[in-house]
Amino acid sequence: MRKLGIIGGMSWSSTALYYEHINRGISQRLGGLHSAELAIESVDFGPIAAMELAGNWDGIAKITVDAARRLEASGAEGIVIACNTVHKSYDAVAANVGIPVLHIADAAADRLVADGRTRVALLGSRFTMTESFVRERIERRGITLAPIDNGWMNEVDRIIFEELAAGRVVRESQRKLKTLITELGKQKVQAVVLGCTELVLAVDARANVLPVYDTTAIHARKAVEWMLEEQEAARAAA
Repeated sequence: MRKLGIIGGMSWSSTALYYEHINRGISQRLGGLHSAELAIESVDFGPIAAMELAGNWDGIAKITVDAARRLEASGAEGIVIACNTVHKSYDAVAANVGIPVLHIADAAADRLVADGRTRVALLGSRFTMTESFVRERIERRGITLAPIDNGWMNEVDRIIFEELAAGRVVRESQRKLKTLITELGKQKVQAVVLGCTELVLAVDARANVLPVYDTTAIHARKAVEWMLEEQEAARAAA
């Protein structure tokens, strides 16, 4: 299998989900005692979160590029950035390593297209909900992103930064997110995309009025497919 590098720690809670999803995926595909060949660069999210709030994206890009280079030097053959918001640095990372970087929005868009979704709501940090680095990659596949009310946008962002990124799941916030998804269901939205890798900690993807697409699980599944791509192609050709 190919060795995968993970740029994580943003937050550590969602990086733990990546580790579990990827290892479960490898185990299910290969059976027995198999597990994933991984290298993880887990960064300190505190300074990165402060840089996000200050608009210091060059500083964030430097941290992620340095992490990617260390992963490549360790033998990683491809990389995932385990955070939607930090995909704002995707182009810088991809330009500074010689190995593939699997984009989280491409993985999500592939699933949405396969399921025939044409109008969805994207929930995440305010950067992800308002800027182009995730939105464009979904929209270019012919998918419309429904508008999110500013009040709700601020509340989702607050829940992410004040609670979920710190590893806290608050029952009242869970109720609020369920109310938001119910409201979106009345706006002819076909599905909700959890465009923050922590949101699944507070949203039950199986217990809502709309289908919920968890980008953490989707990205991890895409990584598993990539890791086993050559191995399974060789097996099919044999």
